[in-house]
Amino acid sequence: MRKETLVSRYARGLVGALRGESELAVVLRELAAVAGLLRTNAELAAVLKNPFVPRKNRNQIIRDTLAACPRCAKAGRFLELLIEHNRLGILDDILLVVPALWRERQGVGTFEVSSAVSITPRQRERLQAELERLEEGPVFLEYRLDPGLVGGLSLRKGNIIYDVSLQGRLAKLKEKMIEG
Repeated sequence: MRKETLVSRYARGLVGALRGESELAVVLRELAAVAGLLRTNAELAAVLKNPFVPRKNRNQIIRDTLAACPRCAKAGRFLELLIEHNRLGILDDILLVVPALWRERQGVGTFEVSSAVSITPRQRERLQAELERLEEGPVFLEYRLDPGLVGGLSLRKGNIIYDVSLQGRLAKLKEKMIEG
C-alpha cells in the first residue's frame, strides 16, 4: 500500500476519534513529543520499530513514556495501534496531515498558496476573501515561497491545483503552439 494512502487512513482515523479542539491540541502535542523523542533517540526508535521485539514490550515502553500525562490516553492508544501494525515510521507524516483534516472536518477548506515572493498582508486578505467567496465558506491558507515560480501564484486544495503563475501560463501557451 502506498505511503500516502496509509498516512491518510491513520490520520483520518485519529481525527475521527477526537472530540474537540482541546483534545486535538493535547493529542497532537503528545504525539509530536514522541515523534521528537524518536528523532533524537535512535535506540528508542529502533526498539519501537523492531518487529522482533514483542509488541507488548513496545506498548509498555509507550505507556511508560506517556505515564506523566494522564490526559493522553488517546495518544497512547494511537501509538500502540501504529506499533501493532509496524507503522510508527509514518508518525511524522500523520502529524503533518492531521491539522488539515481537522479543519476539513470543521468545514474549513485548506489551500496551499505558493508564490515566488512574499505576499503582502493586504494581498493575503484579498486572496482569502475571494477564496471564501468562491468556496462559500471559511478557508485556511498555508503560504510557502517557491523560487521556481517566475511570477503569480499556484494554489493547491487537496489534489486540485490552480496554477495562475507565469510559468503555468507559458506551459499552456507551449501546449497550444505544439497542437498547432
